[in-house]
Amino acid sequence: MLENDRRALLFGLAAVLAWSTVATAFKLALRELEVIQLLAYASLCSAVALLGIVLLRGQGHLLLVYLRQTPGYFCLMALLNPLAYYLILFRAYDLLPAQQAQTINYTWAIMLALLAIPLLGQRLSGRDLLAVLLGYCGVVIIATEGRVLSMTFASVEGVVYALVSTVIWALYWIASARNTRDPVVSLCLNFLLAAPLALAGCAVFSSLWPPSGYALASALYVGLFEMGITFALWSTALRLASNVSRVGNLIFLSPILSLIFIATILGETIHPATLVGLALIIPGVLLQQSQRSAQGD
Repeated sequence: MLENDRRALLFGLAAVLAWSTVATAFKLALRELEVIQLLAYASLCSAVALLGIVLLRGQGHLLLVYLRQTPGYFCLMALLNPLAYYLILFRAYDLLPAQQAQTINYTWAIMLALLAIPLLGQRLSGRDLLAVLLGYCGVVIIATEGRVLSMTFASVEGVVYALVSTVIWALYWIASARNTRDPVVSLCLNFLLAAPLALAGCAVFSSLWPPSGYALASALYVGLFEMGITFALWSTALRLASNVSRVGNLIFLSPILSLIFIATILGETIHPATLVGLALIIPGVLLQQSQRSAQGD
């Protein structure tokens, strides 16, 4: 294995491990923080962390260059991610057990295939249809805890928020896919634009003062390891890898590891329906990604 591939694997594993902890971190943070507070603190932390990375890489000048080139584009991207996406996602975690919120959110790649039809003019293939069927059957099983016939949900509102978060993330992915600029600098700019708005919203609708040091620490963890440096780690892994799919497939470890953390740290009993639903969602995502790779080839 080439040295760059070894480094890519290490960066990729570090990113996946960090992402696997965030469902647990969301729930721990939301025990003491309101959704808007978590968004504000975490966004500010991410903005500072990403700015530090950009400056260390000697790319600080690109922030103004990019903003001057397409200010409207970056304002839109900041509204999608982090503002709208995490506001909706945190609300989903506030209402649902972590195991449900994280597995439903994992279907964003399937939502991407659906949105690509009207937005990118792509056709829905038989493989895409099977992916959609598997993915959303898994969602129903998870959301109802296996009570499919009675359609009894732990929280209908929470499920709706979780599904809406997949729409927003898929829209963000589509909007950013054709952006040829440096991904870390672009993401940093998103957060620099969004953080003041998140803080203003927090000041208006809640309180800027955290209720405890623990609450603040949990928000900073979310900012660093969900929103911030983890994306830089993942971006670096993909850039170093000679075989991108080999690194990309590491992401399928995340929902499994996440359930382990949810069970051991949060103490949630993993419902059999969650495992059954995940067993349907992962093949659905794999099918959709293989279809996208085939189209790329």
